[in-house]
Amino acid sequence: MRRRRFVAGAIGTFSGLALGPATARADVPTPRTQGWQAVPAPGSTPAAQLRRIAAAGPGLAWAVGEEGRAGPSQGRALAMLWNGGAWTRTDLTHLGHTRLLDVAGTCSAAAWSVGQPVGTGSALLRWDGSTWQEAAFPGAGETGLRMNAVAVDSDRQVWICGSRGGAAGVLYGDGGGEVWRWLEPLPVTSANLYRVVVRSPGEVWVGGDQSNGGGWSGLVARWDGAWTVLPPVAGLRLGIADLHAAGPDDVWAVGTEAGIGGPPGRPGNPALCHWDGTAWTRVEAGFTVGSLSGIAGDTQGRAAWISGWNYQDQSRSTYLRRDGDAWTVVRGPAGPAPAPYLNDVTSVPGTGGFWSVGMTSPTPAPPTEAYTERLEA
Repeated sequence: MRRRRFVAGAIGTFSGLALGPATARADVPTPRTQGWQAVPAPGSTPAAQLRRIAAAGPGLAWAVGEEGRAGPSQGRALAMLWNGGAWTRTDLTHLGHTRLLDVAGTCSAAAWSVGQPVGTGSALLRWDGSTWQEAAFPGAGETGLRMNAVAVDSDRQVWICGSRGGAAGVLYGDGGGEVWRWLEPLPVTSANLYRVVVRSPGEVWVGGDQSNGGGWSGLVARWDGAWTVLPPVAGLRLGIADLHAAGPDDVWAVGTEAGIGGPPGRPGNPALCHWDGTAWTRVEAGFTVGSLSGIAGDTQGRAAWISGWNYQDQSRSTYLRRDGDAWTVVRGPAGPAPAPYLNDVTSVPGTGGFWSVGMTSPTPAPPTEAYTERLEA
């Protein structure tokens, strides 16, 4: 049985559906601000959101998610392209997908996305510079096959995490995307993988959650020809949404600890954890109710920015910025969205800039729209 996915970007999870928006508390310290700016992402049909983003440079980025979700409707997949000056929609009308979960790319003619089609099994899409098309891979069409995240390394090798046949694992594709194979399954039972990131060609890290008997704990593992599974990240129903590995003894993981009980839509607590090669350490996030959804590195490869959602003050988007060995809460721009919710943050290669994506409110129902912010170098 699949557990409820307590990670950022899941429709209805941590979104305050039962609790509604909150106002800033007087006892919450005033956070710092820095030059994040909202960038229009037009053309989506409410309710819409962007779940993940990937950038190949200042003039090229992709963002994916879903649109047209209302009531029982499953909605439709949504994909946007940044050309250096504006976001535009890319056509998906020839494909029958309800949502896209992740995207990765290295150049204008090579990007990959994974998502949910109408029917069984996950789909793999390839961008050829002008359109998205489904790509063949071993296991395509299998009932219950799930691919949740994708990453591409500097050699254009493709890494996709998910599950097949009830076991968590990774699908690997060569640089041309012509030869695919499933790596040996992750040696952890009852596990879910929601994120895959590349540290170097041949070394990838995955994050998610694993059963601990009465709930679940955070899961982080490394593949470099064989699996190395780190000790569980302890917590009360804690899942890892994203991670950044600067080295085997310097890994940051972010997510949400759902806690015990509560009404439907109950927000959890942000989880920020560091691995020093020996043990995990929990680090204060700077706010206590909400979630952390994405993490991105700087030009030196160190973890630099984290995207999140602060339930106690939803008037602006929320980030954590690395200041030496500490993390500082930073707020996004005021005004463009009533209560923005961020699902992801990524760096822009070759610059000191960053992108983030999400939706204009924490409730994925009309009139919520797709939303992006940019921090220029």
